[in-house]
Amino acid sequence: MMMKVFVYGTLRKGEGNARLLDGATCLAEQCWTDGALFDTGYGYPAMKQSQLDRVYGELYAVSDADLKRLDHLEGYIPGGTNNLYERIEQTVYTDKGSFTAFVYVASNSSLVKKHILSGDWKLYQFENSHSKIVYFAYGSCMDDVRFKKQNVHHYFQNVIGSGKLHGYTLRFTRKALDGGRADIVEEGGVVEGKLYDITADALDYLYGREGVKAGCYRPAFIEVEYNGLLLKNVLTFTVVDKEAETAPPDHYMQEIIRGGTGYVSEQYLMVLQTYVKETLMTNQGGR
Repeated sequence: MMMKVFVYGTLRKGEGNARLLDGATCLAEQCWTDGALFDTGYGYPAMKQSQLDRVYGELYAVSDADLKRLDHLEGYIPGGTNNLYERIEQTVYTDKGSFTAFVYVASNSSLVKKHILSGDWKLYQFENSHSKIVYFAYGSCMDDVRFKKQNVHHYFQNVIGSGKLHGYTLRFTRKALDGGRADIVEEGGVVEGKLYDITADALDYLYGREGVKAGCYRPAFIEVEYNGLLLKNVLTFTVVDKEAETAPPDHYMQEIIRGGTGYVSEQYLMVLQTYVKETLMTNQGGR
């Protein structure tokens, strides 16, 4: 019988213990559960139950043998009185619905040290590393006109090329005053975009533009196909609280088309424009 497990630290893709889930099935890369995340100081995080925060991670379907390996890693023995972590069940939220899954939470109070406000272990590590990272833009940030107007073009000079994000679809789930804004939704499909090589210096601008502090978008880490290779731990942004789709304004679509031309395929842009015009705008009664 397969069971579901939510992982948020070193078991995530590209992390040190991810190999323990090589035989498991990833059900969702972008998901979350209620809780508070902490840096233990030992190179891995710990989660506490909380209704006030979110912890981001991945959801897997695992076998009994997989679960036993995870129990061993987490220092968990069923019925044990001196466990490092406890294995509990709680609700995990994904783009495809909510599921009940096992989650490992801190049992030993010595693990609960520095609160990770973002709730994302990958993001916490990156923000503290000051290293370069690959950034995947799929919406208006493919275009450099605003970069130049806002005098931040120098952060985005190193364009790697085009990339493909598999398992996601481009939707317009962020509702602004003048219409929808782009988002990646983990529901199957392919999203094409533009890859930049950036440093941490670009984060303040991107966080401001994406409304990270306001809770509009959040940084996320994905795997992107580039020239037949799979790039891991690629930075992008996704809408935090997704709403029903809203047609984007013309000026926003122009940025996507202008920025994507020469990087994403003509077929992709054509399908996207048709979808906006014939589905979203039609459903909203046109412009």
